[in-house]
Amino acid sequence: MIYRTVQGDMWDGIAFKLYGDAKFMTLLLNANPAHAAVSVFSSNIVLNVPELPADTSSSLPPWRRE
Repeated sequence: MIYRTVQGDMWDGIAFKLYGDAKFMTLLLNANPAHAAVSVFSSNIVLNVPELPADTSSSLPPWRRE
């Protein structure tokens, strides 16, 4: 899947919009290394959006797991 940025988008906001949680911004960053240095996006930048891993809770510290 891809995501086309809107002026002012930031990594954490994109992650929240797509995955429901800003903690997945690293997943987006790793999938888009050419844009990793961007803090605030201009419009119409195409980003790759990877699928979430099947079990994301195992990567969380014990106090954050449900």
